[in-house]
Amino acid sequence: MVKADDALGESNTPTAVAISERVYWIGAFDPTLRNFDIILKTANGTTYNSYLIRGSEGVAIIDTVKENFSNDFFSRLSSVADYSEIKVIVLNHLEPDHTGALPELMRRAPQAQLYISQKAQSMLKALLKQENLNYTPVLTGDEVSLGDRTLRFLHTPYLHWPDTQCTYLPEEKTLFSGDVFGCHFCDTRLFNDLSGDFRFSFEYYYAHIMRPFKEYVIRALKLIEPLQPDLIAPTHGPILRDRPMRYVQRYHEMSQPSLAIESLQNQKTLLIFYISSYGSTRRMAEAIYEGAMSVANVRASLYDLEGSEIEPFIDLIEDADGILFGTPTINGDSVKPVWDLLSSLTVINLKNKLGGVFGSYGWTGEAVTLVEDRLRGLKLRVPIKGLRIKLIPTDEELENCTRFGHELAEELMGLRQAKMIDFAELV
Repeated sequence: MVKADDALGESNTPTAVAISERVYWIGAFDPTLRNFDIILKTANGTTYNSYLIRGSEGVAIIDTVKENFSNDFFSRLSSVADYSEIKVIVLNHLEPDHTGALPELMRRAPQAQLYISQKAQSMLKALLKQENLNYTPVLTGDEVSLGDRTLRFLHTPYLHWPDTQCTYLPEEKTLFSGDVFGCHFCDTRLFNDLSGDFRFSFEYYYAHIMRPFKEYVIRALKLIEPLQPDLIAPTHGPILRDRPMRYVQRYHEMSQPSLAIESLQNQKTLLIFYISSYGSTRRMAEAIYEGAMSVANVRASLYDLEGSEIEPFIDLIEDADGILFGTPTINGDSVKPVWDLLSSLTVINLKNKLGGVFGSYGWTGEAVTLVEDRLRGLKLRVPIKGLRIKLIPTDEELENCTRFGHELAEELMGLRQAKMIDFAELV
């Protein structure tokens, strides 16, 4: 069993951990970290995983570590190789937690050739603040030889930055996956069959890092699954050597809708969320719902945010075609449950979904415009100006709400004719 002390030498200095006869872990442990990139909680800290591969014609380094852990990284590297042996440095991702030790590594091993993805080139220059850099950009299928070991590159963009890639070692069926299949979980036993229970951390990491890019996850899995790797070595968390394809399959599951809606082909789903102080916004929501349901093949649903938890709605919104928000204006703003739901939506892809806003107000009615702006910021389409009604809606105003819902539903189905602009109205 690998113990914590196995990563330390006799003089209590960090040493490399063998993954195989030719592959070593040379990363660093960060057990006290409690927040990562502001948005992630890390109850178990994290690891910065870096790897060394020894071939018959040289050594390769896969990723480095966060800068303030560089001493551990260089100590472990030096325990299994000389800097003069390093032929290749691969960066699967250029975030600072993976590249902090890169400048010093390049200084110590100036003969090494740096390999990065095509999309990482501008990022590398910004990172190192140098113009004349010696590097090789690579795409899927490109290879570099270490003699009896080969590094093969897989282009996996937006997992979770545009520059991300994976590196495959075919002779050992080992995938160096970057952030994919990783998690923030620090256990000095390193391997998934020896570590504590990190399932929550694995799924939490996916939900906050990978979920917004599900379509890219699916594309990446199409490259990875045929390889059937025997070991997956991510840049954070346990090394997956025990049944690694279970984690690939779990990514597949998490990238699919959790429960398919019982709908007919060609139907569109429209979700209407509202919160109401005195019932006026609720009455608007109900009228908009009726208008939307009058359009064939539109499946509308109505939700009162006052009686609901936020978290369950995220899955619904991710799979929906359109989303409407009803909000009163209080103290010149929308209300907290609406903003809470909107702030939770950064973990999913909302681009080009239909959006709309409505609400009752007493004095100035800023909430509708503020929420509209937020929807546009989240990349939703907001084709119809938000509907505002002062205080209690009249029967005529409720008819306007029904018409508003009908028009948005027609827009959702691609049935609404483009409005002709009367330029006299703009004067």
